[in-house]
Amino acid sequence: MSPHTAPIVDTAHDLELAERILAPDGSRVPNPQLDRHLTDLTPQTLRDLHRDMVVLRRIDAEGVALQRQGQLGLWAPCQGQEAAQIGTARALAPQDFVFPSYRETGVMYVRGAQPGDYVRMWRGEEGAAYDPAALRMAPLQIIIGAQTLHAAGYALGIRNEGIDEVAVAYFGDGATSQGDVNEAMIFASSYRAPVVFVCQNNHWAISEPVGLQSQYPLAGRAPGFGIPSLRVDGNDVLACLAAMRWALEHARSGKGPAYLEAVTYRMGPHTTADDPKRYRDDAELEAWRRRDPITRLEAHLRAAGQLDEAHLAAVQEAADAAAREMRAACLGMTTRPPLAVFDGVYAEPHSGLARQREQYRAYLDTFAEA
Repeated sequence: MSPHTAPIVDTAHDLELAERILAPDGSRVPNPQLDRHLTDLTPQTLRDLHRDMVVLRRIDAEGVALQRQGQLGLWAPCQGQEAAQIGTARALAPQDFVFPSYRETGVMYVRGAQPGDYVRMWRGEEGAAYDPAALRMAPLQIIIGAQTLHAAGYALGIRNEGIDEVAVAYFGDGATSQGDVNEAMIFASSYRAPVVFVCQNNHWAISEPVGLQSQYPLAGRAPGFGIPSLRVDGNDVLACLAAMRWALEHARSGKGPAYLEAVTYRMGPHTTADDPKRYRDDAELEAWRRRDPITRLEAHLRAAGQLDEAHLAAVQEAADAAAREMRAACLGMTTRPPLAVFDGVYAEPHSGLARQREQYRAYLDTFAEA
């Protein structure tokens, strides 16, 4: 059935309405709509996707640990969303340009992020989290939904220049209630801009459940703007890979924007400043643990005889190495002196800036006195 036509409240039980390739037990589900986008799959491809998700989960856990230990000011966990991020990002072409929110650690990983790139912004160090030109990925966006406008505008530039690129905007279910997202879809549809909108519906906009925001699947909003959409099981990495290939093919061929809703679940807090136990039921959390994206692919590989101990050991070694390198990069960063924030603001010094600098210095001195 077309995922954008199902009139039902989006709960943990409506995943049957989402397109999938792998069932929660790892068995293969025939899907004529998506199977044609996976004809090149090999056992090694599946093992690589498994490795990616395991490494991502380890990086994410290290980010939480670093924040709890006082090394980061904040961290936005993505546990549970590994398939949605790895699957869609692995479908991208090198020249495509990504506009993320603040939770796309997995997309950063796929695009070639270096160990320090994951933590630089959350530590509050100088510069962006990474080099946007190197990763073909805009800086992490904290303003909810703003990146969709940036992606639509960039995509219009792609169209005007006639180059082989697609802009991709990632956002959460909460962002779909923002005007920016809806305005971006109007703009992209009107000008047939080559942009893919990827909504990771993780069921919670901080403490607000998605069912409170929308009584219908979020993928159903896009057709109202003239944008074709697919609703996929966001914990099925193969469905996410295939759906993203469909969306990119659509956008790259000049047909205009496409929209994906990846139905997944945020297993941890919204950020490390959040306590999900205050608003989330433990039974719901446990129900989604049984849909874990990593164990699902592992079950599929085991059934096919393609998962051995050597692979698992190599994957664990790669995950631990990534975490060690990330921690070392974080602890090795040199923080600029606080007053250096005023350096380079203007080409020439002036009295207004000098006054602000002195006021800030006096403020910092109060901490030393305490």
